[in-house]
Amino acid sequence: MQWSLFVLILMGQCSFFTCHLYEYHFIPEKKTWEEAQSYCRENYTDLATVSDMRGVERLTNSPQTDAWIGLRSINERDIKEWHWSLPGEKYNPTECNPECAPEWAPNEPDNGGDDPENCVVINPFQKWYDDHCSKTPKKFICYNETGPQRYIVIDELKNWLQAQSYCRENHTDLVSGITQIHSTEFKNQVKKFKERVKESNDQHNLWIGLFREIWSWSDGKNFSFRHWDPDSFKDNASKTCAMTTSNGKWSSDTCTEEKPFYCYDDIVILIKESKTWDEALTYCRTNHHDLVSITDRHQQRWVQERAKMADTEFVWLGMRYTCTLDLWFWVIERLVCYHNWAQPGMDAQCGMAAVMKKDGEWYKKADNEKFNFICAK
Repeated sequence: MQWSLFVLILMGQCSFFTCHLYEYHFIPEKKTWEEAQSYCRENYTDLATVSDMRGVERLTNSPQTDAWIGLRSINERDIKEWHWSLPGEKYNPTECNPECAPEWAPNEPDNGGDDPENCVVINPFQKWYDDHCSKTPKKFICYNETGPQRYIVIDELKNWLQAQSYCRENHTDLVSGITQIHSTEFKNQVKKFKERVKESNDQHNLWIGLFREIWSWSDGKNFSFRHWDPDSFKDNASKTCAMTTSNGKWSSDTCTEEKPFYCYDDIVILIKESKTWDEALTYCRTNHHDLVSITDRHQQRWVQERAKMADTEFVWLGMRYTCTLDLWFWVIERLVCYHNWAQPGMDAQCGMAAVMKKDGEWYKKADNEKFNFICAK
């Protein structure tokens, strides 16, 4: 095949390729949460872990009934972690310089009172306060991933979960992440809101997509995504296991109740052997399917969780640079449409391949260096 034709074929494959790095299995047999967990670990990978709305949509293709998933509360206040509502956004101010640090108001977050303050508002002066998630409904600000207007103030009073559901159904999510909140467009929207509430004496705080909780996934993955039903979820100390409901959203129940459940099977595997890129490619094709390819941010998050457990600083991905064509391509013969490079640009030299660092960012390395690697099963 001529190179020009090969490039055209590759370019045509950027927009039409979708694959999943995990599979869901609905098990109709009723079991307690712990029995379901044991069953999934023996026969698959674990109880279902859900990382984003794409996972929710795949679950809703299964029978619509109350069914266990792999989320459980350990009910210990002192280990709560902050998360952003938008999947993939990390709350980690220790890695940030002062210009991009969170802007908590003095003495915040204080988690004041007997009732925990697990949700966050921003005031017209761009300062953050933790607040009760459901006591006092508030207005909120949504984020649009695409479109001319990225940030929209919603003039409706809702509790935090209701605000999150509204934003996900009508936009992308509640505004999330330091980059969004420090953007000029976001600040301008808050400034306009400030002028409006000054004139009307209206409520002046807005929900943002920052929350903390004690729920964690059975398989240990650190995905912050939650899809609680705001009309059915109750913060009941005895209801510490999560389930899907008939409307596709999540609620909680007592773990000893017997229900059907969802398992998942992970089809990416970390190989803790140090090999060159060619050796890793041969190993994956001999023992599994191929070196892993990442074509969107959903797959990126899933592979990143595997990379965290590597014994080497980097892990090989199934991407290589070709000098002949002067481009990067995946071993599945697709161009690099989605990327997560740590450094701008994708320029490289002959004999280079892509690696992922444990933090999820991609780097270029000589293909004769030796690292752990990730295979697609």
